[in-house]
Amino acid sequence: MLKKVALVLLALLAALIAAVAANTLRQGSRQIAVPPAPPLAVDEQAAARRLAAAVRLRTVSADDEAGPGASAAEFRKLHALLAQAYPRAHAALQRETVNELSLLYAWPGSDPAAKPLMLMAHQDVVPIAPGTEKDWLADPFGGEIRDGFVWGRGTWDDKGNLLAIFEAVEMLLAEGFQPRQTIYIASGHDEEAGGQAGAKAIAELLRARGVRLDFVLDEGLLVTEGVLKGLDAPLALIGIAEKGYLTVALEARTAPGHASMPPPRTAIGTLAGALARLEARPMPAAIDGVAAEMFDTIAPEMDLVNRVLLSNRWLFGPLIRAQLEKGASSNAMLRTTAAPTVLRGGNKENVLPGVATAQVNFRILPGDSIDGVLAHAKAAIGDETVTLAPDRRKANEATAASPPSSPSYRLVARTVRELFPGTLVAPGLMIAATDSRHMAPLADAVYRFSPVRAKAEDLARFHGSNERIALANHADLIRFYHRLLMNAAKGETP
Repeated sequence: MLKKVALVLLALLAALIAAVAANTLRQGSRQIAVPPAPPLAVDEQAAARRLAAAVRLRTVSADDEAGPGASAAEFRKLHALLAQAYPRAHAALQRETVNELSLLYAWPGSDPAAKPLMLMAHQDVVPIAPGTEKDWLADPFGGEIRDGFVWGRGTWDDKGNLLAIFEAVEMLLAEGFQPRQTIYIASGHDEEAGGQAGAKAIAELLRARGVRLDFVLDEGLLVTEGVLKGLDAPLALIGIAEKGYLTVALEARTAPGHASMPPPRTAIGTLAGALARLEARPMPAAIDGVAAEMFDTIAPEMDLVNRVLLSNRWLFGPLIRAQLEKGASSNAMLRTTAAPTVLRGGNKENVLPGVATAQVNFRILPGDSIDGVLAHAKAAIGDETVTLAPDRRKANEATAASPPSSPSYRLVARTVRELFPGTLVAPGLMIAATDSRHMAPLADAVYRFSPVRAKAEDLARFHGSNERIALANHADLIRFYHRLLMNAAKGETP
């Protein structure tokens, strides 16, 4: 009897191994095979000087209703700089301002029946965090060119992309290029504050004119190197969807009093408990949707162990998910996240406050919803004395995913493969918010991708200290937009 059981178990194990091996081998490469693009000469130094000049303009984004305030003059200086630096573009393209400081350009195409495409890059930048000024190796608004880099706020996010677009357009016009599709360039002034007065207003304007876009390309995911274990080649992730956004205000109230006689439950203690329970009970994680599409694309390119694991998630899924949940960025791909970001309570050490408040920022995974997040938060907190008030002014649901099988996705992927030989391309999920979400109702597809090379240690530079871009990398951005528009004009994808 034992011998028969052992033989059955061995047979089952052999069948399992065979199934795993067959499934692994069945997953072939999804990479587009294209030859490298012809070399394109770019004057790196001149382009860097123009970017540096833009960095020196303090186009700092203001909060919500406050408006641009004192920085409005800086935005207008940036508009003047663009007009002066790119005369061909400003002669050939139609320019209009929206809500005084956002810009919309139109480059008429030769085929009026072809759906237009849109390139996006915002003008505003985030401020320098108070107390971190000493951490910068260069003046964050000095536009210094040193050691092969342009240093300063906005070099990556997002003036580097904005100027690279105009550098490419200027070059194409000098070459006598005529786009097949009409090309829109949209540049909002308040992306870092939600884009309500900028990109959203531009979208409403185009909707009123009956414009339907083929696709939109905005800032987003990067060309990463050494970020994913088990993958030696650089990886370019093209964001095909974007997480939703919701901030919820939590409030706990008790009678104020003297700190020498605290009641069993204080406002601060009640609120702290609510936040702790919310953090201890995250929304469920799953490898599906965009995450599954990404892993299906990169699995055939990975080392043997990771290829086997990712190609057989039906078997190893729980193990893979447990590992991904340990990393902040990979965990964010799998679930709706909750982050307490603002906490207020009390103003004197010996006085019990009557009110304690907190703000929790949720980034909503495609498939979840604002209502579902609120229901989960209420259940996780489990305390009716803590009120939840969602801020619906800037809230938005997660976007739908643009299919990676579409011609426009393949156009972007082909351009990346032509300009970054050996780089793998895969769809990804944009976990932060971009202006492109406002264009989603107008477009057949929306992509979030910045052709910026980045290593793991570079990622902290976004909204952090020592933001910079290499001159060679900025030239890569210019070549990318130049090649993308040329490929789009051909109307062909492999």
